[in-house]
Amino acid sequence: MAQMSHRAAMLPLLVAAVLSVTAAASAASSRSNPHPLDPLTPEEVTAVRAAVLASPLVPARPLTFHYVGLDEPDKADVLAYAYGGTGTGGLSSRPPLPRRALVIARAGGQSHELRVDIASNGTSATVLSHAVHRGAGFPILTLEEQFAAVALPPAYPPFVDSVRRRGVDMDDVLCAVFPVGWFGGGGAGAGAPKRVAKMLCFVAGPTANFYARPIEGVTMVVDLDSMAIVGYRDRVTYPVPKAEGTDYRAGKTGPPLAGLQLAPGVAVQPEGRGFHIDGHVVRWANWEFHVGFDMRAGTVISLASVHDADAGTRRRVLYRGFVSEVFVPYMDPVEEWYYRTFLDAGEYGLGLWAFPLQPGADCPANAAYFDGSYAGQDGKPVSGENRICVFERYAGDVAWRHTEAGFPDRLITEVRPDVTLVVRMVVSPGNYDYILDWEFKTSGSIKFVVSLTGLLEVKGTSYTHADELTADAHGSLVSENTLAIYHDHYVTYHLDLDIDGTNNSFVKNIITARRNTGDPATGGADTPRRSYWTVRREVAETESDGQADVNAGPADLLFVNPGKKTRMGHEVGYRLIPSGATAASVLADDDYPQRRASYTKKQVWVTPYSKAEKWASGLYADQSTGADSLTAWSRRNRGIRDEDIVLWYTLGLHHIPYQEDFPVMPTLSGGFELRPSNFFERNPILRIRPPSPHGASANCSCYSR
Repeated sequence: MAQMSHRAAMLPLLVAAVLSVTAAASAASSRSNPHPLDPLTPEEVTAVRAAVLASPLVPARPLTFHYVGLDEPDKADVLAYAYGGTGTGGLSSRPPLPRRALVIARAGGQSHELRVDIASNGTSATVLSHAVHRGAGFPILTLEEQFAAVALPPAYPPFVDSVRRRGVDMDDVLCAVFPVGWFGGGGAGAGAPKRVAKMLCFVAGPTANFYARPIEGVTMVVDLDSMAIVGYRDRVTYPVPKAEGTDYRAGKTGPPLAGLQLAPGVAVQPEGRGFHIDGHVVRWANWEFHVGFDMRAGTVISLASVHDADAGTRRRVLYRGFVSEVFVPYMDPVEEWYYRTFLDAGEYGLGLWAFPLQPGADCPANAAYFDGSYAGQDGKPVSGENRICVFERYAGDVAWRHTEAGFPDRLITEVRPDVTLVVRMVVSPGNYDYILDWEFKTSGSIKFVVSLTGLLEVKGTSYTHADELTADAHGSLVSENTLAIYHDHYVTYHLDLDIDGTNNSFVKNIITARRNTGDPATGGADTPRRSYWTVRREVAETESDGQADVNAGPADLLFVNPGKKTRMGHEVGYRLIPSGATAASVLADDDYPQRRASYTKKQVWVTPYSKAEKWASGLYADQSTGADSLTAWSRRNRGIRDEDIVLWYTLGLHHIPYQEDFPVMPTLSGGFELRPSNFFERNPILRIRPPSPHGASANCSCYSR
């Protein structure tokens, strides 16, 4: 294979660096007049920290910061700012809206909520309100306290003895913090749950994949407030799986397999990139939207609107959207596993576990990057470089085409290439990696793709061959003494849709089979045809009507604006199209993990907009009981017809691991699409320019403009 020159090899990195600097400079230039949905700047976080520490409302010390994020303005004010009150056009020139922060901090064994007003200069702040959380649950675990907790076991004599008895070198041991879940009880007062977590430990040694080598049978409980081990159990000893064959790093996996070395490629855009970044606002083709970052949700997309060339106006699609929760329950009921029912966003924070994207690998060379800073446990800003990337993608797909062979004297073929814009973040909360993509299409569609990769969570076992497995295995044998436990992944999106305006309705167009009666009065016809199908339209009136299982039967699920119609008289709308990963939970309704995440029984929930209802698992997810959750809110059965409504969509899959998933899992993807349905008068990309007759580079984006 021909070798690339050093200069050619560096080109993608140089391009990515230039684009990253450009995006950062653009963001910096907007700080003097911030967009109301811009994430807090490091200067603002510093000001918020100073105001909280100076406030007499929280006298107890030490005080630790668990969440610091934008307390977004009222929706009506943001819409007026963004669209000038008309629902169309670009950002207005009106003065900026007030900037405020929501802070959740721990002090004196209590969780404190503070709302903080930030001065227009961004360098000073004032505490506006303070409350103490009295209900169940605790805030996000900080990175710092997790690092402090995992430093405890090597100095804890019972654990040292357990390691010694297994013949393991303590220098090779690494530990991790696992939330304990909830299994009854809760509330405040005497006997209230303690803020504890469990710690499990692994053996690294010569491999980077320490998750593949658990010290099975040992469980420690750590009190996170006092930072002390308060419980210990060494129940049973299984062999520590071997290190051989577990590493995934280059040069550690053995010689390359013949034929799998890929030819290098470089994304080429002869006319330059086709998108423009102004602060946190991205403009590309017919799309405009705002990109934000939150330490719990990660990427936040707001004010997404699409330009209608035929109507000559910009039209609203999405007010605000983000991943609300990621629920991952494991299916082994034994002592060391039953509580592994993770709520990754609410317990760990997706933004906290988003690490720098690798140019040329995570994102192509033509990508631009957004940073994602956040507040550390001490309240000081922590820089987060290259947490989100934006890039144009041309993968050889077709936007539309037709070949007409009906003319006797000629063949007509019209083809238009499909170019899309991708906004990507990768989250690595422990062993798994989630690649979270928003893909904007010139057709007006938005695709949501979740790709899973990373490392399996495995259990040490005495089994060495599949023929030995019995009913207590609860997983797949992927290597000697290594069981990969069955589990689920549920990724729940919060999508505040504003289809051409604020008031929308949820419609189910249900495919219904009919017999041909031969009577035109009942829809039949006097023909030999015996059956057909038609559509039964149901408009959801209340939240109970707004729930849907996409596997229950064929139906189109639409979000329409009853106040806006096309020339043909159709309500303008968008259609929800699942595209894989449509599993729903099969756990018992009375099982504790299911009570916390009962919304995973159905993929679709629709609720009226409420600024306070953002997190499907509740504001305090750690040890939550389900009392503050999407399911609990929906029991009020509020009206959702012709209202400002929110779509909650849960992408789900049951994961039965296979040997190909070990030692590192090839990417597995699923998603869904929001597609215009009678939103435009006709195909909105009918007039896209045809490809150059001379051809172009494979990744050229020039045809999308």
